[in-house]
Amino acid sequence: MTAVETLKKYWGYDGFRPLQAEIVESVINGHDTLGLMPTGGGKSITFQVPALMFDGVTIVVTPLISLMKDQVDNLRRRRIKAVFFHSGMSLNERNVAREKLMNGGAKLLYISPERLSNESFLAELRRIRVSLIVVDEAHCISQWGYDFRPCYLKIRKIRKLKPDVPVLALTATATPEVAEDICRQLDMKDVKTLKMSFVRHNINYIVRSCQTKISEVLHILLHTQGSAIVYVRSRKRTNDIAEFLRASGVTAESYHAGLTYDVKEERQNRWKRDEIRVIVATNAFGMGIDKPDVRVVIHYDMPPGLEEYYQEAGRAGRDGLTSYAVLLINKNDKGVLRRRISENFPDRDIIRKIYERICNNLHVSVGEGYDTLKEFDLIKFCETFGYQQRMCRAAIHLLEQAGYISFMEEADHRSRIMIVCHREQLYHLNNISDNAEHVLTAALREYTGLFSEYVYISESRLARIVGITEKDVYDALLELSRSKVMSYIPRSRMPLIYLPTSREEPKYLQIGKDIYEKRKEIMSQRVEAMIDYAFNNSICRENRMLEYFGEIPQKKCGKCDTCRQKNKSSKNDTETNIERVLSFLNHHPNGVDLRILSHYLLLSGRPLAEVMNFLVNENFISIKDGIIYRNIDVVKTSH
Repeated sequence: MTAVETLKKYWGYDGFRPLQAEIVESVINGHDTLGLMPTGGGKSITFQVPALMFDGVTIVVTPLISLMKDQVDNLRRRRIKAVFFHSGMSLNERNVAREKLMNGGAKLLYISPERLSNESFLAELRRIRVSLIVVDEAHCISQWGYDFRPCYLKIRKIRKLKPDVPVLALTATATPEVAEDICRQLDMKDVKTLKMSFVRHNINYIVRSCQTKISEVLHILLHTQGSAIVYVRSRKRTNDIAEFLRASGVTAESYHAGLTYDVKEERQNRWKRDEIRVIVATNAFGMGIDKPDVRVVIHYDMPPGLEEYYQEAGRAGRDGLTSYAVLLINKNDKGVLRRRISENFPDRDIIRKIYERICNNLHVSVGEGYDTLKEFDLIKFCETFGYQQRMCRAAIHLLEQAGYISFMEEADHRSRIMIVCHREQLYHLNNISDNAEHVLTAALREYTGLFSEYVYISESRLARIVGITEKDVYDALLELSRSKVMSYIPRSRMPLIYLPTSREEPKYLQIGKDIYEKRKEIMSQRVEAMIDYAFNNSICRENRMLEYFGEIPQKKCGKCDTCRQKNKSSKNDTETNIERVLSFLNHHPNGVDLRILSHYLLLSGRPLAEVMNFLVNENFISIKDGIIYRNIDVVKTSH
């Protein structure tokens, strides 16, 4: 079966999008490949299609647990065998996934990079046939990238285990320096680099300076149509702005990582169905959201870099129609953005102390904790020890960069169940309550695959089907779990901390220059590039972004606010020059030499040529032997 036939069979598409076919062909031919595809370009197809054409398993390394789960769910709906492993799974879930993998029950294996620290997991990889290694969000492996993750460096272990297996590295945003580093860190040989232009011809990039941003948000929404996203940098602000918009007659909802899965899914689906026009969100919103007709993306707060801005703004206009990406700024934004640099790099002694207190809080002794997963209440921790959340998060992020912990604040801990008894036993259940029997029946009808794997469920959905409360559903599922009918893992909202190494003494903690000084310098460079994009009104906005990503602009976009302002100024200048020429000719009824006109009006070159062409074409003037005459009759009739 060819690649196009595979695409048609499983996805129903007759052909690939731009660049997809080239990447698929390169992968099928066994080349190490770097694919640079802007957000919305359809990266997943470039490895999922080859995975189905190969005999072995395709390993996909990705840091985005929620996206990992969504992709596996989508593949299973298409009857494509796929499993995943990440640090937030229970032992039972890992055992089920491992059994499927070792017995040929998977064509695609999704893993979080932290799993590569587990030697027993690597030993199991030796026993399976691997045909392709995919590194999604590949910029995470580069220390020059905006989201460097040391655990990504462990991908080299797979390369050593499977030295002849080709690698496909994918990312949406990478500067030339980052792209080169990706290839080096992954030991890629004879790399085929395939990239799409970062130009989005249908997006108008606009920067607006305003004193009251919330009023400007409303002004923009009232003067545009279609779906919209408003990005902010705090959870509280999502609620405040959404409430303000609703009070102003615009349908809007907030979206952030602190909401439960059911609430996030409900709001997201209502927005996708156009029941809500505006989603006001943190950057937790957008990954894997493929709504093609977003007409406006507004950034209320400045992102920390052009990588994030390009990805978030790029969620507008995926259908190719005219759309707007608007960045709101004021005089305080430069200072706010620059302050983030120092806030993100607290003193090393503070970082060491936070690490020590986290380990104490988790009851992990020195030399223990390897491959341990623990619940961690960040808010309570900060309140207990008097830390500001922002500083504590920054310290935790640096500890992640150094490879000591992995913090999963926004991991999806939805409820899931799996039937653990034989089918025949379901017909002979005794001593279970009516609620338990009704919930079991509803679950079997509502969800598929319950006998072979853990399946995500919604207690609220089961409650609506059965006609009881969510608490009753919860109690019924616990009863079924105690009766050995099913394995039930209740929903958890508590963040998790994973320890990829044993606990160290604080004095031996290594926060090296590569993690601290170098990352601080990189962040400073990114912040200054973002500030230059926002506050430099002399260059084309789109061209500024293209240059940042190493692309040489061919021409100005003509659509951004700086280009429009220059076009407007140019138009105004032309109109003024036309009036000046006609006024000058009024005082020279017998004509005037072109050189004299040019000298007295200080007009020459292109501006003079534009004026002359317009006046001749409109029959306002005649030129004979270098002498310009005004056509009086035409002027009279024009009045």
